[in-house]
Amino acid sequence: MDEETHTIIFRHHIPAQLRFSDVDRFGHVNNSVYFSLFDMSKEKYFMDVVGKDALQQVSIVVANINANFLAPIYFPDEIEIQTAIVHLGNKSFTLRQRAINVRTKEIKCDCQTVMVCINLKENTTIPLPDNFRCKISAYEGHNLT
Repeated sequence: MDEETHTIIFRHHIPAQLRFSDVDRFGHVNNSVYFSLFDMSKEKYFMDVVGKDALQQVSIVVANINANFLAPIYFPDEIEIQTAIVHLGNKSFTLRQRAINVRTKEIKCDCQTVMVCINLKENTTIPLPDNFRCKISAYEGHNLT
């Protein structure tokens, strides 16, 4: 994941609100907190890029997630979550996200997530809606297939 991160353009940035309760007994933000921050950023990405009701239009679930914890985050570091969709498949897509220190620009965590569109009633995969595909490709600045 490391080499690829440097060629990705992260257009979507949101500040991460760290809480004192996010800190573990070692004095740094617990690893499980990163996934909550990444989830919040995914939702904000879809609201900003596809539309405020994007996640009411289709159900999306995580199929695979991998994170490289590169350096600890300490409270009260200023952290930003950056998100980019790097691949659009027929029924799935791949996101890259990273947590960075706003002041030093140090990458603290790099994460790759594969998400799948599903029909909750039938518990089956479904194609990614065309409007999602078009808006995401336009936002990211290139065709992602």
